Amino acid sequence: MKNNLACSFVFLLLLITISLAAKIEIDLESGVIFSGYNDVAIPGDTGTRFSLSEELDTKATPFYRLRLFYDFNSKHHLGVLFAPLTIKSGGSLDRDLIYQNEIYAQGTALDVKYQFNSYRLVYRYDFLRKEKLQIGAGFTAKIRDAIIRVSGNGISSSKENVGFVPILHFRLVWNFHDKFSLLMDGDALAAPQGRAEDVLAAIVYQVSDKIKIKTGYRLLEGGADNDEVYTFSLFHYAVLGIMINF
Repeated sequence: MKNNLACSFVFLLLLITISLAAKIEIDLESGVIFSGYNDVAIPGDTGTRFSLSEELDTKATPFYRLRLFYDFNSKHHLGVLFAPLTIKSGGSLDRDLIYQNEIYAQGTALDVKYQFNSYRLVYRYDFLRKEKLQIGAGFTAKIRDAIIRVSGNGISSSKENVGFVPILHFRLVWNFHDKFSLLMDGDALAAPQGRAEDVLAAIVYQVSDKIKIKTGYRLLEGGADNDEVYTFSLFHYAVLGIMINF
C-alpha cells in the first residue's frame, strides 16, 4: 500500500508540473482489453504453472490510459503516462495448484486478480521532422506496480512487486492525407531477465488545430522467468482515443 501511494504521489507531481507548462498534449485512450496468453507460476521454480486465460475464464475488460507530453521545442519532448491494468479470472483447475506455497486442491473455485499498473516518464528526440513524416526515439523510465492474487476455499495468497524498468521508446507519424495520419508509438526492450513490449498502431484524424481522434490496436506483452516468478502475458487492446493540444 505504501509503495502504491508513493508511486501515485510522484506521478501526480509530474502531471501537475507538466500541465502547468505550455505546449502540452493530453492523450487519453479507452476501449477494451482482450487477454491472450497469461501464464503464471509462483514461485517460478516450484509453483504450479497455469494459464489465467486458457484454464480459467477471463472476460474482456474496459480500460483507460492517460499521457501528457510537453514539447520543449520541435524535437525534444518529455511525457508522463499512467496506464492501469486489472484483469480478473475465475474457474477451477483439473489439478492441485501450488501458489506462493499455498495449496489449492483440484476443483477448488478460484478467483484471480492480475494487476499490472504502469507509471512512466518518457523522453523522446525527433531526429526526422518532415511535412509528411516524423520519426523519433528515446527512453522510458517505467515503474511497474504488479499484483497477482489467488483466492479460493477460504485461502488467499498474492505476489506483489513494485520495480523500476528502463525501456526504449519510439514514435513514427506518417501524414498520408491532409486529415489522416498513421501513428506507430511504443516502448519495448528485451533482456535476459525478461522482456516488455507496449506498441500502438492507429489511424489519427485531425478534427481541428487542437484536437485529434485516433482508433487502432495496442499490443502489450512481456514477462520474466526466474526462481522467484514465472509470468508471461499478452493483451490485445481495441483503442479509441483523443489528443488535445494546448
